[in-house]
Amino acid sequence: MTDRNLAYHLTPGAGPTLVFLPGYASDMTGSKALAVEAWAVAHGRACLRFDYAGCGASPGAFEDGTLASWRDDALHLIDTVVAGPVVLVGSSMGGWIMLLVALARPHRVAALVGIAPAPDFTDWGFTDAQKAVLARDGRLEEPSQYAPEPTVTTHAFWKSGEANRLMGGAIAIDAPVRLIHGQADPDVPWKLSLDLARLIRSPDVQAIFVKDGDHRLSRDADIALILRTIEGLP
Repeated sequence: MTDRNLAYHLTPGAGPTLVFLPGYASDMTGSKALAVEAWAVAHGRACLRFDYAGCGASPGAFEDGTLASWRDDALHLIDTVVAGPVVLVGSSMGGWIMLLVALARPHRVAALVGIAPAPDFTDWGFTDAQKAVLARDGRLEEPSQYAPEPTVTTHAFWKSGEANRLMGGAIAIDAPVRLIHGQADPDVPWKLSLDLARLIRSPDVQAIFVKDGDHRLSRDADIALILRTIEGLP
């Protein structure tokens, strides 16, 4: 189905509704998103998968997307498609969007599960040389280890990320938070989740580390851990 040009799949069931937030240049057909939905079906839980504008089955140009516009895509669907409280499950960049959504809709968010969350990656994820290319050319194109197509970052996305950084102080989220991170993650430093756990205001924050886990955390054992974590939420 589509809603204001966003492709989504809503599984009916009991709440809180699980809302899966994909990572950068990812979509709702990834193994983790599908596994979360399958778990929801098996347990009679409502679940929302969707694609940000310009990603997956949602129309639009990928390079027109920014962190703020994709956050607003998530907020729009939560506001118009989902009833009641939500549990946000954010992967990588989706973990950053998860935090922004929780700050924007604190009364709707029952809990958060971050999978290799990557808040503020426009700050720490680019070298000075890469930032200079973004400023000069308006875009940065680099080989991807996850897809045959290169990864493109626009200056507009980078600027939007810099305007929405969260790691400079306390993060006013009071819901339970679970952070799962692989210690062999080559893309997002696992110690970022330690810093994030410290900054989130909620007293109910747990960080779980997988010693040999990579960034994707998509092996069967990794997915089983994610699902156990969701099931164990208060």
